[in-house]
Amino acid sequence: MSSKTALTMKSLLIATAAGGSTRRHRLPAVLMRAGTSRGLFLHRRDMPQSETDWGPVLVAAMGSRNNDPRQLEGVGGATSTTSKVVVVNPSTRPGIDVDYTFVQVAVGAEVVDMTGNCGNMASGIAAFALDEGLVTAKPGCTETTVRIYNTNTQVIIEETIQVDLATGLFREDGEYRISGVKSSGSLVKVKFVSPGGSMTGKTFPTGHRQEIIRVSDGSLQFEVSATLIDVSNPFVFVDAKTMPAAYHAQDANAEEALAIIESIRRQASVMYGFAANTETAGLQRGTPKISLLSPADDVAHSSASGLGAPAVADIRVLSYSMGKVHPSFQLTGAVCLGAATCLEGTVAAAVLAEKRTRLPPTPPGPISPNGSPAKDIALEVANKVLENVASETGRKIVIQHRSGTLDVEVDIADGGQDAAGVTVYRTAKRVFEGCIYV
Repeated sequence: MSSKTALTMKSLLIATAAGGSTRRHRLPAVLMRAGTSRGLFLHRRDMPQSETDWGPVLVAAMGSRNNDPRQLEGVGGATSTTSKVVVVNPSTRPGIDVDYTFVQVAVGAEVVDMTGNCGNMASGIAAFALDEGLVTAKPGCTETTVRIYNTNTQVIIEETIQVDLATGLFREDGEYRISGVKSSGSLVKVKFVSPGGSMTGKTFPTGHRQEIIRVSDGSLQFEVSATLIDVSNPFVFVDAKTMPAAYHAQDANAEEALAIIESIRRQASVMYGFAANTETAGLQRGTPKISLLSPADDVAHSSASGLGAPAVADIRVLSYSMGKVHPSFQLTGAVCLGAATCLEGTVAAAVLAEKRTRLPPTPPGPISPNGSPAKDIALEVANKVLENVASETGRKIVIQHRSGTLDVEVDIADGGQDAAGVTVYRTAKRVFEGCIYV
């Protein structure tokens, strides 16, 4: 692709059964697996000038035209994690190498969502930029760092990748492994710089670190404890134990369970200020995203650290994406959750403390040193854990999800009030390059 002309999209005439013709176009594209997602990487120069005209092109490329749930006539994989697009261009911003815009293409609907970001797809941006000649590595260097600007969320990402000395291109091969991907690859370091308030301008858009979300929608009447936090992407982190009995009584992907999750997400969208009411919130499926939190298992996971030793996870997450259970966990969700666990007063910090203060049963009756019942000692210890988390300038969090675990490194700023940076590690691989007829 790097040697192609800047001609936007070449036309192709295809005969129809009626003897007429339908004009189609050849769209230059690269398909990549980035993190645990797969999608198209496109040059902005090959797209229509106005972003408002991108929808039909990307819907056709992914195969969602005519509301096809199987995406048979495109490169989408009929799942939300394989129906993604990033559009990349050289940046004119000071200190930034490339800009990119993320687009989520709906499965089974002619809909595109450009309101959020995808961290997994972001992990392929530096490799794409290097291989396509948008950036170059210094001669003799085995790695290079690319500074990236996400136009959806206005977040800056510093991405460090490995370089093949013989070609100066991205070196894919390596021994690093991530949960949810069968093969190994070279380490891709993805650092989100000052990611708080990516879309809303505030880390905690409602002004509170915990909220009670009340749902009153027909037969659905309940409330849950949650944190609404915007770090790299707006997320709703719900304390799983506060979910209604109707949710716990069935599979997480059951129709009624999905309806409960969506009702919470829509109400949270209104609280965020993204929608005027829950009805309009349903039109924007990608933002905010929603996840349930609970204490992690007390077992070591060999996949927790890539090349490192087995580790015990700190917190467990069950995430949802576009109305379905996510097979692993969104990378921007990991960034957001990593920050949330280190910020005192959040649901995530409380769940983390609950995991770390599991104490053996104590006999009834003893009194703590301050005169309180012994059961309050656990609460005091939990509060101390939160104080320690908030006071540390850097912290590693291991997140347990459906496919394994994910490491997050958090740098804390402002005396524990915000995240200065959050780093995650991925791998990426180019699948094909060529043209798609749209």
